[in-house]
Amino acid sequence: MGTLQYQKKNLYETMSKEERAKVNAYAEGYKHFLDNAKTEREAVSYLVERVEEKGYTPYTFGEALRAGDKKYVNNRNKSLILFRIGTEDAGKNGVRVMAAHIDSPRLDLKQNPLYERDEIAFFKTHYYGGIKKYQWTTIPLALHGVVHLADGTKLEVKIGEEEADPVFYVSDLLPHLAANQMKKPLAEAIEGESLNIWVGITPSETAEKDKFSYAVLEILNEKYGIVEEDFLCAELCAVPAYKARDIGFDRALLGGYGHDDRVCAYPQYTALMENEDCVHTVFVVFADKEEIGSEGTTGMQTELFPDLLKEVAKSLNVNEAEMRAHSKCISADVTVAYDPNFADVCEKNNSTKLSCGAGISKFTGSRGKSGSSDAHAEYMQEIRSIFAESGVTWQIGELGKVDQGGGGTVAKFIAKLNIDTVDLGVPVISMHSPFEAISKADLYATALAFKAFIKG
Repeated sequence: MGTLQYQKKNLYETMSKEERAKVNAYAEGYKHFLDNAKTEREAVSYLVERVEEKGYTPYTFGEALRAGDKKYVNNRNKSLILFRIGTEDAGKNGVRVMAAHIDSPRLDLKQNPLYERDEIAFFKTHYYGGIKKYQWTTIPLALHGVVHLADGTKLEVKIGEEEADPVFYVSDLLPHLAANQMKKPLAEAIEGESLNIWVGITPSETAEKDKFSYAVLEILNEKYGIVEEDFLCAELCAVPAYKARDIGFDRALLGGYGHDDRVCAYPQYTALMENEDCVHTVFVVFADKEEIGSEGTTGMQTELFPDLLKEVAKSLNVNEAEMRAHSKCISADVTVAYDPNFADVCEKNNSTKLSCGAGISKFTGSRGKSGSSDAHAEYMQEIRSIFAESGVTWQIGELGKVDQGGGGTVAKFIAKLNIDTVDLGVPVISMHSPFEAISKADLYATALAFKAFIKG
């Protein structure tokens, strides 16, 4: 019989020096990923390079599969599916699925971004995902993405990450002149159309008009071969230019851009790499477009994943519907960590706490559980048993008070395939901000949870 009362436990209260060293070492590997994968394209590139070193090869639809095969599908360089064929009967036992997303809120450049006003050159932006617009002013920004030139050359862009690089900037009013601005609600104080990036203040020596924007084009053409029309075939975005850093005297918190949801993408990747002897057939999905509803050809709503399940079932000579019905999934997404500075929006008994382990959200959605898949009790017990057997520390929580707001994940799109699914991930402070914070202990606990799920 277990303990009569349920109580979350802080991992740092019982952690040995050896365990803390493992936690810190794991966090260093994650920091490297976070700093080098600030966009979905960079995350896919980072992961493909490393899984190929582990023997994963590109999958071609229709090719024969057998136990032990390690494959990946690179979807337009913006989403990725890894899978490994196990030794057990996938029809009777199903497959194990973990699905995180690798896109994060940011400032996308508009397709005609360059303009000048009052002798200053700017880039126009269109923010991506749910942001507090005021948080993106007066911080150093880096430009990331790709530009396709007229001759077919694909140019990869990353400017602002090296010490010698320039950074970019969105201005805000000084408080001395902001009396009217500060009377507005936060959501209205900074308008979307005012998130304009400063890119140049010196004039061209050759242009007769638009000298300041033309000077920027001269620099881009000289360094990269870019002409203004090339922006029409580009995907460029501005992201925070700073790197992940330890927070606090004890260095137990880790701050950085893009924890949501790369803090779940990285441990699901390492869990797969460290479980070579697993008998289950395992799929690990790194999806794009979750922050805007999982739309498009690289989002979780596209038919790529269901198509891949069909192909694998066919190759293994099992019934696809039976395979899906017996499959299990963790939707690997972050959850809200309780912040005592904003306690009024949380219901404390049903909130995840920092350093108390991986956070499960039985349901997400908003208010009346709208837009949620809501995992059933039997599946919760399965997950609980898997974690108990492996000694995984986990907790459960909701996305704030019932009528306060809410959010969504990819869980409902996988559940739609008749695959039992529950959300599990790292609790995050200041989610969707340019500098989010997590506990290193929760990161490590989540990595252990994913390893246990694959093996269990």
